[in-house]
Amino acid sequence: MTQTAVITGASSGIGKALAQQFAAHGYDVVLVARNRAALEDAARDLGGLAAGTDGRSRRGIRVVPADLSRPGAATALVEQLRADGIQVDVLVNNAGFGLQGDFVELPVDRQIEMIQLNVVALTELTRLLLPPMLSRRTGGVLNVASTAAFQPGPLLSVYYATKAYVLSFTEGIAEELADAGIKIGCLCPGPTATAFAERAGMTKTNLFKGEVMGVDQVAREGFEAWNRGEVVFIPGRTNRRNAMVVRFASRSFVRRTVKRLNSLAAG
Repeated sequence: MTQTAVITGASSGIGKALAQQFAAHGYDVVLVARNRAALEDAARDLGGLAAGTDGRSRRGIRVVPADLSRPGAATALVEQLRADGIQVDVLVNNAGFGLQGDFVELPVDRQIEMIQLNVVALTELTRLLLPPMLSRRTGGVLNVASTAAFQPGPLLSVYYATKAYVLSFTEGIAEELADAGIKIGCLCPGPTATAFAERAGMTKTNLFKGEVMGVDQVAREGFEAWNRGEVVFIPGRTNRRNAMVVRFASRSFVRRTVKRLNSLAAG
């Protein structure tokens, strides 16, 4: 029986590339994001939408528009999936965004939306969709965090804090469910060539002037690591090295270094 993966933030970037990985490995996929047109474009890339109004494609691809930055949207999504008779075997919590700038100057409503999307919706979806997986002893959850999870992030303070939550939360439930027969993993990419940096206002920061990985490589390595049962995976040798260095450097040194990386590059 074909399994189904629900992937949030799937209209572009890492989410779309992960959807391609799951589809290539025989999964039906449900693409979730707030922009229907972008979702339908992504679905066409994965196999083309079939004629009709239900959003289903010829190759087991379905689009479900949902703005998970809104309170209650995660529960509504789960209710819609159940009403449509979709058995969710794998949940990929990829949706998220960041904002570059001083915490006290960034709009408070957007920062709260960031917490709602990056943390609350992720937690809610995981809690609602895990129990049936546990009863079947199959499937799992792949949460997308970031190398930001391993240290504080001046000039992206809320974003880094949300990703630290995602990493800690994933590791915690992975250990709770170590013998449950399902896979719980956290993908922690570093700077990646997606639209994320542009939306976050980060394209001109020192961080994105350095090494940037391709989205297909991140998704491929992330899927393979999750499929092997790895709980935490950092794609890219440089990213893994940097995450290791943070463990041994002083907290003050780490804060200063990250602030420099998240600052706008000179010139």
